[in-house]
Amino acid sequence: MAEEKTSVEAIEVMNASSDESVASMQDAVESPQDESFRCSDHAERSLQRMEFCLQNLQLTDIVLCVGDHRIPAHRLVLSACSEYFEAMFSNGLKESFQTEVVLQDIDPDCLQELVHYCYTGCLDLKEDTVELMLATSSLLQITQVTDACSKFLEKRLDPSNCIGITLFADTQSCLSLLEKAHNFTTEHFMEVVGNQEFLQLDAETFAKLIASDDLNVPNEEDVVNALITWLKFSPDARKEHVSKLLENVKLPLLPPSFVVDRIESNPLFNEDPKCKELIMEAMKFHLLPERKNTFSSARTRPRKSTVGTLCAVGGIDSSKGANSIERFDLRLNKWSHVANMSGQRLQFGVALLDGKIVVVGGRDGLKTMSIVESFDFARKTWSSLPNMATPRHGLGVGVLGGPLYAVGGHDGWSYLNSVERWDPQTRDWNYVAPMSFQRSTVGVAVLGDRCVR
Repeated sequence: MAEEKTSVEAIEVMNASSDESVASMQDAVESPQDESFRCSDHAERSLQRMEFCLQNLQLTDIVLCVGDHRIPAHRLVLSACSEYFEAMFSNGLKESFQTEVVLQDIDPDCLQELVHYCYTGCLDLKEDTVELMLATSSLLQITQVTDACSKFLEKRLDPSNCIGITLFADTQSCLSLLEKAHNFTTEHFMEVVGNQEFLQLDAETFAKLIASDDLNVPNEEDVVNALITWLKFSPDARKEHVSKLLENVKLPLLPPSFVVDRIESNPLFNEDPKCKELIMEAMKFHLLPERKNTFSSARTRPRKSTVGTLCAVGGIDSSKGANSIERFDLRLNKWSHVANMSGQRLQFGVALLDGKIVVVGGRDGLKTMSIVESFDFARKTWSSLPNMATPRHGLGVGVLGGPLYAVGGHDGWSYLNSVERWDPQTRDWNYVAPMSFQRSTVGVAVLGDRCVR
């Protein structure tokens, strides 16, 4: 029995020792002695040390020669920032084994600044040298600098320099800058034509500009006036391009009187046979309206800025009653907020009268209204017009020969067959002949000289 007891005690001691070993191992796993260290400013400190070596000409292994300028550097640093230098030093080219490399057609001051940028990541951009810096960084494929120069120029676009920047971006294949500069030129065309850059445009670039349907002009007459201004700047040298340029003007969309007075009688155009054909095409377009479809071409397609504006007025939103007016710009392909009505309104009538939006009747959710409001796009202001004699919602409206007609609807109690007319001259509402039937949510359109419901 004593021996058995001793054995049991020994086993218990062994089990306890084993448990302590397991616990010790678990503690070791849960509390590792190894650590991971990361120096947050390692890259910056390393580059600073490399820059110190450059300043003291230590460990430099390449000299860039531009004319009389000699610029020492480290191949690895240059290759890390420039795909151009990376390809030069790592693809077995002869420059890989040279201690001096001669570079052609590069401004030495720009190169010096870009070498300094490779070590510091810093560069001063200046208006008088930014284009040269962009061209140099583009050649050396230092993408970050090229992008920074492009954004610098984008911020400084104005009507006096946008054409020059467009042409420059095209030669440098800076697509983002090219798009921004071109869009700025088309957007501000009416201001651009008053600047020297516009007058000095070559014929090909000018033709592409006025051919754009995105040109922001109030009407096509302004394009003709810009063309005449450009031709008169150097008539003898530019007369050979006149017909090619006139092809990009939408002559059929011009008023016939303008075609006769400003184009057909103008010596700049009437001596060129091709111009005469284009003028005749425009006149036929007006003389034979039933054949307009046969004249379909780029010249009969209006520019986006001249087709008018689509407006969405009021309606129902998440709050069950919107009071805003939004406008869709076909040229920019986007909606924008224009104004708010005096309050939320549903089931009203809308018409365009003398270039103004007129909102007629409707209901505010509970009460049917007779109020009439007019919005002036030019002044961005609302004005009140005389109320209708009868409150109406679900009415139809139309403008016929000057007066505004309010047709049918519901007065809050019953459906209506009555029709009112508002005369802009007398500023009075008067009843006219009623409809044969009561109608609400009625559609009204003007066809010829009649209102059709």
